[in-house]
Amino acid sequence: MSAPRSPGRLRPHGPFVRFWAASTVSDFGTYVTSVALAVLVLVTLGGNAQDQGWVSAARWAPYLIFGLVAGIWVDRFSRRSALMVADLGRAVLLGVLCLGGVSGWLSVPAVVALVFGFGVLSLVGDAAYQCFIPQLVPRKLLVRANVRLEQSGTVAQTIGAAVAGGLVAVLTAPWALLLDAGSFLFSGIVVATLPGRPAGNDSVSKDRGKGPSLRSRVAESVRWLYGHHYLGPLAWSTHVWFIGSAIVGTALPVLILQAAGLGPLDLGVVLSCAGVGAVVGTSVSARCGERWGTGRVVVLARGLEALSVVALALIASLLPQLSPASGGRVALLVCLGAAQLLWGVAMGAESPLEMGFWQGLTPDAMIARMTSVRRSANRGMIVLGAPVGGFIATVAGVGAALWVAAGFIAAGMMLLAASPFRAVRIEEVLLDDDDVAGR
Repeated sequence: MSAPRSPGRLRPHGPFVRFWAASTVSDFGTYVTSVALAVLVLVTLGGNAQDQGWVSAARWAPYLIFGLVAGIWVDRFSRRSALMVADLGRAVLLGVLCLGGVSGWLSVPAVVALVFGFGVLSLVGDAAYQCFIPQLVPRKLLVRANVRLEQSGTVAQTIGAAVAGGLVAVLTAPWALLLDAGSFLFSGIVVATLPGRPAGNDSVSKDRGKGPSLRSRVAESVRWLYGHHYLGPLAWSTHVWFIGSAIVGTALPVLILQAAGLGPLDLGVVLSCAGVGAVVGTSVSARCGERWGTGRVVVLARGLEALSVVALALIASLLPQLSPASGGRVALLVCLGAAQLLWGVAMGAESPLEMGFWQGLTPDAMIARMTSVRRSANRGMIVLGAPVGGFIATVAGVGAALWVAAGFIAAGMMLLAASPFRAVRIEEVLLDDDDVAGR
């Protein structure tokens, strides 16, 4: 007679373990691409901060344009199929980017167009990804499952960013992109082996053609999200946070590759420090949430993220003393790495708690639509913040852009701290599986 499954363990849930492995490999490739794309735009193609901002905006623009309908589309089909198509399609587009860079026909506008297509597929994949996890594990294990996904993702970030810097330095940026294409190909193949809920198995799909209109479904999701006692404040705070984060994402590669005069390997090393910090943060995330409460931990983490960006802004102001030309290369890398380490610890502690909170409080029939509404708004903030960050960095300097970013992140933290969310504990408000099944 086999031993009963432990209610608190994920290993007996074989499909989740395979999904976890596929996600880890894909995450590794994604962090390679984050370094390779920045080097491709700023070094290989000779672009500036504004170009970097437009590429970042193109990556997330599909979330703003199509995001509100993506969840409804995913609800109409198998979530597994949507994940598989998204992974394989992204592998193809990254392969095209590699070929274009190697053959020499690639330009910044071409990169923007291809990255936009990559973003469309990522939108579909993300909408399916978040609502696929509750099909693989019980809701009481969602926080633990997200902790494991975040932990492996942060390990991938640590290794992937550092390896990417070396790969770009040795092989050039276009060839490094091919590695991410391979990771998406692997992920798509693994996802194809997972059990999936058949298309039309949810209430939305059953009633398509005779149920509520698209507009009413989107309106229902918006009312649910922004009218919720806890999810509403968390959503608004996160929207503000994403503007600041987008500015940081645009300004940091410019700070390292152009303002400080460092190379791709240095960029990879600095970004990998965030991964090291995130490993620490995710390792203590669940325990911190259980001890101090989900709300308090998330608010504190957002404050630490603002502090880390302040540190980057101060480093930018001290570049004349820390620049490699003045013999301060090691000190500069240590300072940049420390700031990114703090960012990673805070993000690692916050992310699993926040994601488990979203998933645990949302009924299954609405989770794909709600995820798309939330993500489209968040990514819309990136579409706004990335070009603004590039413009500020081009006109006023990278330090000014980082100060503005720190202000947005701090404002998001204060908005959350002033709401009822600050004192919430997920175990006190979590929907159980019977509640979800009855909705």
